[in-house]
Amino acid sequence: MSVAGVVLAGGLSRRMGGGDKSLKLLAGKTILERVIARARPQVSALVLNANGEASRFARYGLPVAADSVAGFAGPLAGVLAGLDWAAAQAPGASHVASFATDAPFFPLDLVKRLEEAVADGKHDLACAASGGREHPVFGLWPVALREDLRQALTAGLRKVDLWTARFRLARVEFAASPYDPFFNVNAPEDLAEAERLAAVVLS
Repeated sequence: MSVAGVVLAGGLSRRMGGGDKSLKLLAGKTILERVIARARPQVSALVLNANGEASRFARYGLPVAADSVAGFAGPLAGVLAGLDWAAAQAPGASHVASFATDAPFFPLDLVKRLEEAVADGKHDLACAASGGREHPVFGLWPVALREDLRQALTAGLRKVDLWTARFRLARVEFAASPYDPFFNVNAPEDLAEAERLAAVVLS
């Protein structure tokens, strides 16, 4: 299995007050920089899904793929952008792993464990889980399903779990102690907690 990756940064960051929350500083580096550093070694190629002016991400050295579905259609639109990019630019990739751009502590073996979950042929997709909660934006998606996803988005589907329910989904559980690796920075107050965690996780 060859896996490309997509970092999902196409949202509106309303709870953060707008703008690019991934460009907020965390322990001296942007959150996006920390996400890329954890994602890049896990995949064969990496693309950034973001809308608007792509040049604001030029310093990170990644190709940028915008949503092809208009209207900020949510994370599924970002997954589709990653699948389309992989089909065109990483033709050897059979799957795409997705990473949330606001979760800088996700596991370094995330993709490996998601791959293992679908290797038996009994599952079509895989997503991460911790503490009894699913994290579908951390998922493993077959490139072969991109047209199905495009049709669903065009028909107005937006909820990730409604689309994944059409397929055999493997849920891969990660330990939520001593910290939840999928802690995400959604609001300004989350940055303070992220700084506390960074002292433990990134030391």
